[in-house]
Amino acid sequence: MEGRRSKNVYFSVTLNLVVSFVCVLALSILLLPTVSFAAGESRVQAEFAALMKRSVASNTFVFDPRRLRWKAINSKGRVVRSGRASGGANYCRDVRRACRTPVGSFRIISKRGASCRSSRYPLGGGGARMPYCMFFSKYYAIHGSSDVPNRNASHGCIRVLPKDARWLHRNFIKIGTRVKVKSY
Repeated sequence: MEGRRSKNVYFSVTLNLVVSFVCVLALSILLLPTVSFAAGESRVQAEFAALMKRSVASNTFVFDPRRLRWKAINSKGRVVRSGRASGGANYCRDVRRACRTPVGSFRIISKRGASCRSSRYPLGGGGARMPYCMFFSKYYAIHGSSDVPNRNASHGCIRVLPKDARWLHRNFIKIGTRVKVKSY
């Protein structure tokens, strides 16, 4: 009986510690952008906090697949640049399904430079050029293309002219920048 009681106490204490740890972890993740780290915290944590503060960008990239246009709206609500764009096609023969760009609000999660290439297209190995790619989800990005037709023709990415992709990448879009894709 005594051994069973000590096992129950041990289990209860362990469970309480795990729950406490998870709560502290969840709160630190939720509060991370607003917390400034003390001198005793690691350099990586301080850099991450600074990045998060900068990356909660107030700039917004808006893509309208009906008008085949994009616009860059700054923190003051002013359109600072706009241009032609092409989104995902209604149907892609090679994958035998719709390829529309997902509609909704997103945030930029990663960026790569002029040498960015697709890991998925063309089918069978990827390699399609996607200069200055700026991913707003795991599979969809805003990127440069010399082929920006007057119709939605991609596998879901938002194609913009190479000069616009370069400008967006260098001057406007940062990790955390809002991306709004209007409905088709």
